[in-house]
Amino acid sequence: MITPISNAESLQIGSVDFVSPDEIKITLDLDAPNDVALNTGVPRPFPRINSYVLISGEGGFLVSQIEWITIERSQFPKRRGMQDFGVLDLPYPLRKMSVIPLGVLKESIKDNDTAYRFARGIETFPTVGDPVLLPTQSQLKAIIESGDNRRVNIGISPLAGNAVVSVDPDRIFGRHLAVLGNTGSGKSCSVAGLLRWSIEAAKKHQDSPNTRFIVLDPNGEYTNSFKGLANVRVYGAEPDKSQGIKQLVVPMWLWNTAEWVAFTQASGKAQKPTLVQALRCVRDGQFEVNLSDSVMVRRYLRTLITISLLEKNAGSPWGHFPQNKNFYLKLQSWRKGLEPSDTYDEKGKNALGNLNKHIDDLLNARSGQYPQYDFSKSEIDQLIDLLRNAHQAFGGMETDVLPIDADIPRPFTGEDFLRSIEANAEMMGTTDYIETMLMRVKTLISDAKLKPVICPENGITLDGWLDEYICPSNNKDGSITIIDLSLLPAEITHIITSVMARVTLEVLQRYRRQEKGETLPTILVMEEAHTFIKKYNSDTENENATAMCTKVFEKIAREGRKYGLGLVLSSQRPSELSPTVISQCNSFLLHRLSNDKDQELVGKLVPDNLRGLLRELPSLPSRNAILLGWASELPVMVRMNYLEEKYRPKSDDPEYWDVWTKNDRVVNWNTVASRWQDYAEANSNSDDEEDENNG
Repeated sequence: MITPISNAESLQIGSVDFVSPDEIKITLDLDAPNDVALNTGVPRPFPRINSYVLISGEGGFLVSQIEWITIERSQFPKRRGMQDFGVLDLPYPLRKMSVIPLGVLKESIKDNDTAYRFARGIETFPTVGDPVLLPTQSQLKAIIESGDNRRVNIGISPLAGNAVVSVDPDRIFGRHLAVLGNTGSGKSCSVAGLLRWSIEAAKKHQDSPNTRFIVLDPNGEYTNSFKGLANVRVYGAEPDKSQGIKQLVVPMWLWNTAEWVAFTQASGKAQKPTLVQALRCVRDGQFEVNLSDSVMVRRYLRTLITISLLEKNAGSPWGHFPQNKNFYLKLQSWRKGLEPSDTYDEKGKNALGNLNKHIDDLLNARSGQYPQYDFSKSEIDQLIDLLRNAHQAFGGMETDVLPIDADIPRPFTGEDFLRSIEANAEMMGTTDYIETMLMRVKTLISDAKLKPVICPENGITLDGWLDEYICPSNNKDGSITIIDLSLLPAEITHIITSVMARVTLEVLQRYRRQEKGETLPTILVMEEAHTFIKKYNSDTENENATAMCTKVFEKIAREGRKYGLGLVLSSQRPSELSPTVISQCNSFLLHRLSNDKDQELVGKLVPDNLRGLLRELPSLPSRNAILLGWASELPVMVRMNYLEEKYRPKSDDPEYWDVWTKNDRVVNWNTVASRWQDYAEANSNSDDEEDENNG
């Protein structure tokens, strides 16, 4: 390792005047540049806030970033020699600046070529009097372009001689990225550009790159942003062939218990247990048509066993009133559903007869003018044993008695789900308590606008859905899936977003297990993240859709990296984001932020000695951003690459003056109103026409 001394005199601009671990003060020479430096190979503005200087030391150059510049009035001028001693002493301004130490730039010479490599961290601090130098063009390039695998070019650094700023995809996507900035700061263009430039960079190494991006787009901005790239698929609540938007399908059987509870607002005492048991039964196929009587009664018995075990574990039916009377009413309902049939075999008839006799004995013992509804533990244990015997007599197995997972994504129809809720409510004695929940489910299923989304007429399988929305199994070109959420009703948007994000994580978890540790790298992009990943009060908002959606993204932020799922968040209000999610983001691309709370939050993301760069956030022009975190060796100002207008997200500011003065906007509400009002009829007519053509 060689200590750099060449050209030191011509590049020296001052000397160290004060040293501390987080700040170094420098006194500039009288002949140091006042505006533009001409001695670095190319003209360069100097001095400039947040630009770089070097301090020569033992192990190389200490790279520092300028934090502030000032003038200090000196009592005496800086003398150059004996010839100045006859000059009258007058107060003289000395220029000083404060710099923040960042790391070390080491020099190596190989085959007469000089190379530099930047590394974060400081081994030895300078001392007072050490020379301070301007970096050359090659040194600036080494500082900004430091790090390995910088494969994706995202822009240039205007403060570092327009050095190219590139990132490593493994770093910027692998540990989650947050793109933050006010409206109009270029945030959406940066997100679209990052995805497009990453795919284009991958194409230079592989003709058909195996990339996977899923963009959750609540405003419908990204429909045209990726045209020209392979395998771009756009889905929306209302398909539009002219825009290339296909029908979005997120079937209701993909929803898990938490999502159903959040949508129905099910209460914890009666509605939620009924809903969970209904999901178990309908996913088990208990309400399928064309089932034999034996299969029907076997599944019915299994449900009764599950309910009995749940009652027992909850402390009833021998608990205090009204649980004991409720169980009596349940037994009456069960007895009606266990009527014998001539189609049963002899073994089944005998087992069912013994069960019915015991239930009749339990009911008769509690009839009369002043009944006592208490049940003993032995009576209930005997009931469960007889239920098990009858279940096995009809072909059931002991392992079948264990309740099925209510979240297994097995297909079912809306009608079957309603029947399951009603039947289980009757068996559990909660019919009087589920009316509001049942009404919400009926409203959801009968909504003409939502029906194509959650209840598609053409059945779709789980593997077919994953192939369509997550990753095509027979396509090596990779994919970009855009989910346009803009026309979904507000009450369902958070649910659909949650399902998409959760299923993506869960399928990648199962893929890794199947492939023995291999991952399928996928990037999930969430626009307007402050709406869907909003911080919530865990005491009062535990079950609503917003909190539930946030919890899904919190899990992705904590665990997604292990399964190959990267997260890209885009938000204009970072102070409203979940603290858990924002703390798990290791890279940040910060555009203009003017809100005090947002600036305060962002300031906490970087060490105290690097916050000087963030002071520029309120005044950053469009396209300019600050890249910091895991994706960059040091915080750097970036002017993002130009994104062609045809690829920009549809988030431009309204052109009020042009519209006012040109008067070239034709207003015809008929088409809009017709599609809005007659959406269900239009869908029905198109389906009828398709059936006629197929017929």
